[in-house]
Amino acid sequence: ACNELGQIWMESGVSENAVSGHIQLIIPGESACFACAPPLVVAANIDEKTLKREGVCAASLPTTMGVVAGGGVQNVLKYLLNFGTVSYYLGYNAMQDFFPTMSMKPNPQCSDQNCRKQQENYKKREAARPKQEVIEQEEEIVHEDNDWGIELVSETSEEELKAASGPVPELPEGITVAYTIPNKEENLIPEETVADSEESLEELMAKMRNM
Repeated sequence: ACNELGQIWMESGVSENAVSGHIQLIIPGESACFACAPPLVVAANIDEKTLKREGVCAASLPTTMGVVAGGGVQNVLKYLLNFGTVSYYLGYNAMQDFFPTMSMKPNPQCSDQNCRKQQENYKKREAARPKQEVIEQEEEIVHEDNDWGIELVSETSEEELKAASGPVPELPEGITVAYTIPNKEENLIPEETVADSEESLEELMAKMRNM
């Protein structure tokens, strides 16, 4: 029905063993429908026989359902409010904390004639859309000649900056530390102070007058 009407829809689901799930955005003509490809599932990498018990519902983990439901709602909000990256497919494997994401184009030989019709409509819309040319803007250089040899030099070296900011561990892409801890200076140079002569203020003033 959605292919016939050209209606965009999002679907989500949890596997029978309740340890994996997915959310999927389907745009008729632009992404694959269920006739193009069966609903995608995430490999759980476990034996489902160990989870099934007589008289007990297999899908009984509300945590997995909560994660999938939250991801689906978040994806809908991003699409409706036009922010962030909307996922065409986002899977969830609770056993390995694995979140695969991908997008799948529709099948030109899809068995659903409405899907094939939507694919043709999508191609026509893309062809009629004006092409956006990217114009590279060259940065204007002011005072290209440097007759006086003036240069801007940083007063702090890279080693000093690293020492001030502290060590940063190697992290995967997209993750950074909230703050850094500066290195402790172990070899502190003692401040120079004037030795105590044990003379009173009057004696020091008398020495000043005699100078």
